[in-house]
This record gives sequence, structure tokens and C-alpha cells, in this order.
Amino acid sequence: MTDATKLIAGLLLIVMTTIEYGGTFLLGVLSGKNAGFTEFQRSMFRAGHAHAGVLTILALVALLFTDQASLSAPIGWAVRIGFAAAPVLVSAGFFGAAIGSGRTRPGKLIAVLWIGAFVLGGSLIVLGIHLLQARG
Repeated sequence: MTDATKLIAGLLLIVMTTIEYGGTFLLGVLSGKNAGFTEFQRSMFRAGHAHAGVLTILALVALLFTDQASLSAPIGWAVRIGFAAAPVLVSAGFFGAAIGSGRTRPGKLIAVLWIGAFVLGGSLIVLGIHLLQARG
């Protein structure tokens, strides 16, 4: 495992505590302790929390593949950072789009979700292509 992967993986593992904290917030919202949210907001919070967890696990796995892909140093860093940034951007987009009293439709911060989706897509494509090229 490269030092770059160790750095990004270590940061991701520490950042996962924010997902854990988000779970306690979500539990409060869904159990009615944090009242006043619309069904739309509750759905966006659930989606943001789920995407954060799943994409962070994907990022940790992708880091291991990145070390096997024969990437140049700058591309390797870009891919690692892209995978690490995607869960933050996507989940922030879900949460940010739901901010506002009585909101029933996404706000302007939904754009952050789309930025995260493009960052993730680009990272997936670059890593996938380089893994195919690194065979044999």
C-alpha cells in the first residue's frame, strides 16, 4: 500500500465519524425527536446518510485498486482525492438541498450532489481504464 493511499484511507476512516454522527441525527429525525421536518427533508436526509456510507466504503476499496493501476503520480492523486471527495459532495448535496423550513423541493445546493456525481464518475472511469490497461 502506498503512502498516498495510507494518507487518504486514514483521513477517510477519521471522517467516517461524521457519518456516525449523522446517523444519530437521522435517528432523531426519523424517531420524531427532531420534529418539524417535511417528508421530503426526511427522505433527503436518509439518502444523504446512505450515500455517505456506501460511497466511503467504495472509496476505501478503490484506493486499493488505485495502487494496482499503474497511474502516474498526479493522476493517482486525482483519482484518490476524487474518490474521497465524492461521498462528501454527494451527501452534502442531499443535505444541503433539503435545508430550509418546510422545504418540499430541492434547493440550489442540489448542484453539489451533481458535482459529486461527476467527480465520482470521472474517478471510476479513469481507474477502470487504467486497471484494464495494467492487466498482464
